[in-house]
Order: sequence, then C-alpha cells, then structure tokens
Amino acid sequence: MPFHPQADPRRPERVRWILPGGVLPVTDGPVPVPPPLAALLADGTLTDVTVAADAVVTDLTPGRRWVDDGPRVRTALHAALGDPAGWCGGPGPALPDSDESVRRSVRRLLDGSVGDFVRSHGGSIELVGVRDGVVRVRLAGACDGCPAARYTLRNRVEAELRRHHAGLNGVVEEPSRADRGTVRRRAR
Repeated sequence: MPFHPQADPRRPERVRWILPGGVLPVTDGPVPVPPPLAALLADGTLTDVTVAADAVVTDLTPGRRWVDDGPRVRTALHAALGDPAGWCGGPGPALPDSDESVRRSVRRLLDGSVGDFVRSHGGSIELVGVRDGVVRVRLAGACDGCPAARYTLRNRVEAELRRHHAGLNGVVEEPSRADRGTVRRRAR
C-alpha cells in the first residue's frame, strides 16, 4: 500500500504518514493501536500514534531522531496497514494506560506546546510523578500562585492527556518548593 511521510516543520518529532483516502475504517480520534505500532509505543520509540482521515500521525520520543528510527516506524506502519481490521477494536485510548505511557505523554506536552506556552509567560511546570493514573506537577516562576494556572492545568494539560488516556485519574498540583515546610501565620 502506498503511503509517504510528511514532516511537521513546527514539531520535528512529528510525522504524518499520508494515506490514500478510505484505507482505514476509522477517522479522527482515539483508536486501538495495532501491535506493530504498539510495540514502538511500549519500547519508548514513539510517544503518540493518532489516526486522521487521511493519515497516521506519529510522534517520536524526545531525544530520538527520524534518521535513526524512521525505518522502524515505516516498517511497523506498513505491517499495521496490512491488517486494517487491527485498527477497529472499538473505542479506546491511543496509548496503553500505564503510568509510564502517561508519563511520556506529560513529558511530550511539557517539552512541547504546553511548556512553550507556560515559558512564554515566565513560568514552568515540573513533572513530580505519575502514580495510579494521577499526574502530580509543581508550578514555578510566574505560574506559582497565578490564578490562570488552574485553567492551564485543566484545559491544556489534563484535557490533552484525556484524549489519549481514558484511564487518567487527574492532574494534581503539588505545593511549590518555597511553600514546603513553611508555616504561615495569620496576621492579628
């Protein structure tokens, strides 16, 4: 089956694999990832696989390069496209709902679009950890104490994670380092 890669100039980790129309019986949304591509998610080569109407979109894990891993991704995609029924297992997350896969997705967001947005406002979001589907983060810089930070956590971080991880149990803000161990006294 013919398909070709299309790089995203704004996101070097992302490649859209352009397909002929109607090849896959699913479009635009979370779908089960067939085993050949799921193996690349499990071994940390990829952080995300998304199906669009005319493409399969793949994101490499930060630190990996398409020149090294592209042939493996192409081979896995070719094998997955050889069995279109493998893409139709019903609704489900694009990534396995393990803490490690959620952690990789959070890293991708914080290293990418969400992190860029937060840094542009003089802040930062640090991943503290992921356990039992709960993501713990710490806000710093301009984000620490900012009234809009909760909006950013819910509508940028948590909403994006829920698109790929149906089992996500939430995003929780940890106290800032400056607040830990301090006793606050009320003025009299």
